[in-house]
Amino acid sequence: MSKIEIYDTTLRDGSQGEGVNFSLQDKLQITQRLDQLGFDFVEGGYPLSNPKDFEYFQAVRDLELQHVRVAAFGMTRRRGMAAEDDIGMQALRDSQAPVCTVVGKTWDLHVTEVLRVDLAENLEMITDSVAFLVAEGREVIYDAEHFFDGWYADPDYTLSTLAAAAEAGARTIVLCDTNGGRLPEEIAAGVEAVRKVLSIPLGIHCHNDSDVGVANSLVGVDCGAVQVQGTINGIGERCGNADLISVIANLALKKDDHEVLVPGGLARLAELSRFVYELANMNFRSGQPFVGASAFAHKGGMHVHAVNRVAASYEHVPPELIGNVRRVLVSELSGRSNIVAKTTRHRMQHDDDLMKKILERIQDLENQGYQFEAAEASFDLLVKKVAGTYLPRFERVHYRVNVETDAVESPATEATVKLKVNGDEVHVVAEGDGPVNALDRALRKALSSAYPSLQAMQLVDYKVRVINSTEGTAARVRVVIDSRDHDEVWSSVGVSENIIEASWLALVDSVEYKLYKDEEASGEPPAATVVRGDS
Repeated sequence: MSKIEIYDTTLRDGSQGEGVNFSLQDKLQITQRLDQLGFDFVEGGYPLSNPKDFEYFQAVRDLELQHVRVAAFGMTRRRGMAAEDDIGMQALRDSQAPVCTVVGKTWDLHVTEVLRVDLAENLEMITDSVAFLVAEGREVIYDAEHFFDGWYADPDYTLSTLAAAAEAGARTIVLCDTNGGRLPEEIAAGVEAVRKVLSIPLGIHCHNDSDVGVANSLVGVDCGAVQVQGTINGIGERCGNADLISVIANLALKKDDHEVLVPGGLARLAELSRFVYELANMNFRSGQPFVGASAFAHKGGMHVHAVNRVAASYEHVPPELIGNVRRVLVSELSGRSNIVAKTTRHRMQHDDDLMKKILERIQDLENQGYQFEAAEASFDLLVKKVAGTYLPRFERVHYRVNVETDAVESPATEATVKLKVNGDEVHVVAEGDGPVNALDRALRKALSSAYPSLQAMQLVDYKVRVINSTEGTAARVRVVIDSRDHDEVWSSVGVSENIIEASWLALVDSVEYKLYKDEEASGEPPAATVVRGDS
């Protein structure tokens, strides 16, 4: 089993993506998480570029890292200057990072048209920069920028730039598809050509502009690269970088002669993916391979029926190996197998008539605009209602939402809610930042005495979609609310021509689900529904 080094550049290359910005604390947290999973290198940033990156290299020394090695990124020395006098070289040295990654020009076009130096001086700049850092006791990784474009334009000169870095003492040379425009066969040819003339360890760094960043990285490994650079979730400039989540999963699960991460690290990939999305304030990609919420989601009834018998029939790997879970979706396209799979958690002895009733109810509600694929809490409650086991914890008497504005102040929103709880009428008022927030606060305020566990619940996302847009402002809307407590995140849905009513329906389902799940967790769940018949 051969070791493949995983080099993460989320904190530097990834932060160049549009809308991506990590705080210093974010960068330190990501570093710690990568260390826990067994990443080999984390590129912390360019210490000369901004104060935050400079501070990172000071603060990261206080972390007790067990596995990952911190790398500082920088460019070769400037033209007409000794390496020791160049402020970029000094910044790399002074960062005290044990590893320095130096990027240099490999494509003659960039040398003559971007740097505006002659080809010989560029070789000297590479040699001097690598040699200076090696003399300062740093391990140097040389990133050959635009390697593949350069190799196809002038292979002799491109190879001479790599030789310069190798002879100056670089530990690894990384071949970069910086423009992200090369296809796998071109990557293979370039890596194999270098492998024939240089014995130094090679790495691969691919961007995703042609949507083959992961494939190109894997081909690079197949052809001899022992280090893969990329970012978590593939974030980065333009179309992003190779997604290390997919690279690692493929190397570990599809190419089992390669060693990556520490034992147990692979099963935390989904957690790592979501962690980085949260810190970057980005939405999850539901269709992201391996770790996305839809990666192991099954909707078609035939698929679900097959997966229930043989999981591998529609799943290329077991989802739990990378920390994901199988999901069975329910919609008007579902077959009975979907319903059977989804209702097993309710401990039902499934009978054909009940399964048919549930499916008919789903199809009826979806005709009204409901969708249960992303609202499993509402689906669970629907099952209880159709099965006759639903017991509402409260009853709505009425609610009112009032929004007042004037020329000076921002709108003031107030919600009044009257409920029946355990036979008693509860009448409360709450203010909020908007109608839904005020309604949420009023609802939970009315229930808090009877159900104190609701204090641990919070709304984390709110989505609205117009269903029949041809109706204009009178169109029906679908509201999906994501809620969470200490243990779980769940989603509920409501539909109405009135956005406040749709929001109320989703809020009620969210609260009811919380109360039901707490009841089950307490060891006193509702009695199991027993329905005779053969599924």
